[in-house]
Amino acid sequence: MPANTETKPAEPGIAEANRAVLERFPFDDETDLENARRGFLGTAQESVVRDAEGRAVWDLEAYGFLRQDCPDTANPSLWRQSRLCSDHGLFEVVEGIYQVRGFDLSNMTLVEGERGILVIDPLISAETAAAGLALYRAHRGDRPVTGVLYTHSHVDHFGGVRGVVSDEDIAAGVPVLAPEGFLEHAVSENVYAGTAMSRRAAYMYGAVLPKGERGQIGTGLGQTTSTGAIGLIPPTLDITRTGQTETVDGIRMVFQLTPGTEAPAELNIHFPDHAALCMAENATHNLHNLLTLRGAQVRDPRVWARYLTEAIDLFADSSDVAFASHHWPVWGRAHLVAFLAEQRDLYAYLHDQTLRMLNQGLTSLEIAERMEVPPALERAWHTHGYYGSVNHNTKAVYQRYLGWFDGNPAHLWEHPPVESARRYVEFMGGAGEVLRHARQSFAEGDYRWVAQVVHHVVFADPDNDEARALQADALEQLGYGSENGPWRNFFLMGALELRHGAVGTPTATASLDLLAALTLEQLFDALAVRVDGPRSWDADIAVRFNLPDRAPVTLRLHNGVLTHVTGTGPAAADPELEITLTETDLRTVLLGAVTPTDLAARDGVKVSGDPGRLTELLGHLAAPDPHFAIVTP
Repeated sequence: MPANTETKPAEPGIAEANRAVLERFPFDDETDLENARRGFLGTAQESVVRDAEGRAVWDLEAYGFLRQDCPDTANPSLWRQSRLCSDHGLFEVVEGIYQVRGFDLSNMTLVEGERGILVIDPLISAETAAAGLALYRAHRGDRPVTGVLYTHSHVDHFGGVRGVVSDEDIAAGVPVLAPEGFLEHAVSENVYAGTAMSRRAAYMYGAVLPKGERGQIGTGLGQTTSTGAIGLIPPTLDITRTGQTETVDGIRMVFQLTPGTEAPAELNIHFPDHAALCMAENATHNLHNLLTLRGAQVRDPRVWARYLTEAIDLFADSSDVAFASHHWPVWGRAHLVAFLAEQRDLYAYLHDQTLRMLNQGLTSLEIAERMEVPPALERAWHTHGYYGSVNHNTKAVYQRYLGWFDGNPAHLWEHPPVESARRYVEFMGGAGEVLRHARQSFAEGDYRWVAQVVHHVVFADPDNDEARALQADALEQLGYGSENGPWRNFFLMGALELRHGAVGTPTATASLDLLAALTLEQLFDALAVRVDGPRSWDADIAVRFNLPDRAPVTLRLHNGVLTHVTGTGPAAADPELEITLTETDLRTVLLGAVTPTDLAARDGVKVSGDPGRLTELLGHLAAPDPHFAIVTP
């Protein structure tokens, strides 16, 4: 383990910059504080939520330190936001609509119907969702869950569903509503690139960072991610168009579909009998991500802004409160219209001004440095970059239109990181000379440059303890000064792993429910991205699966590519092995729960050919690495 494993205090320049934030923004405006605490009914008596084995998956009081004044090691604006997000308990939005806040990264909303409750967005983990439901029942009575609604396809809005309903409840008629395309996007995002996203999410949310004034203080959108059991119950009713109305347990709802905004499948909900508007995650008390740092497809701010305009047109005249699946509501028609309009203008401005500058020849890095939002927007707390940032959102817009290449041929064929690092360090006179200059830059407060240049020393020689220590110190100072929660967490996680080594990924999103929700086509695709291509160049294996009530499927591994063809047409290779089996047995063997040899011995399974060929095919799949290095090679 490298030396220098302890956190450091804020350097004078960072402390001074953080104190200057207090003079720049209206910290005496307590509107958000009043709204965040409005309607509070109570919270749980037990602060720690545990799983069945007694492991803590959430701690309601982990952020109690935020009640203190902001220290030098945190940006006061982020400290303020995190303090607001850390309030936990059950809150009344309006009569009949309640929210559980502070029990996970997201909010769980409960709408009372004629017989029971509709649960909207049941958090990440079954344990936190169950604890939230228990809190609601302690204050409002033991009402049954009579419906579930997912507003969109991100795991913090469906993962805890098994904490509020069971398969038996669904079989008995409890509906599960979701926007069209929900299941495809929920599953594909968390399975195809799920390992890489989960590893990067460990940096983004900082769930394993020590919580405290020198550690994790929140993510801006919420505090962090719970680490319990993630599940998924597929929707039973799709919302397919804007204006669609549904009634669940007497609760009338009017829907607005908003695909391609904060999620590829998302919707807003108007409750006409409550004069209440649920904005899902399309309008929250921060600038959101156009490209989340954990990784995702780039979102479309132009479309996002247009849907916010549409929401105002459709629902503002009949709404007295707007609430979302993160943060706190906005009450009053004039206030909610201003809130939604400012959110709209924020995304539209970033989109339009990025396009203006890229059409003048500026690169993504140059645009990000030049971009400033209008003062009128910056004065609104809810436009601040606590979760998304102006800097990385403008880079996302550039990427959406022009991709990774900035047009400069010098950047077209660069060396990969380790090879570049070795050459940089050699050109700069060796590691000792680089570190000498870097220490001077650190003393001058140029932590961005220290992180940028010492990175090369670490990648050229990852065992250089002096370089790792200096890099950790620079990242730590950058974290202390960040207004953006994920930036702070990324910087501090980098410092932590440079000092202590890789700490791993606490939450794996590819749960059994998510895997079970894959269509066979998605399952085949998920296997294809695990093929070790170079090791499979010379393999040529074809296996056909004969399934009841559907056309046969042929898997072929050839040229390092795993393809699947439905039917027996010319695209289907002649199989060396045919297996007749149920879809359940097929999923079992493809997911590795049973060997091909054991499968062949099962009742009802018929095999023609050598089952060892399927074993050989599956042997070409490589296991993903959930703990891959990020700040070291």
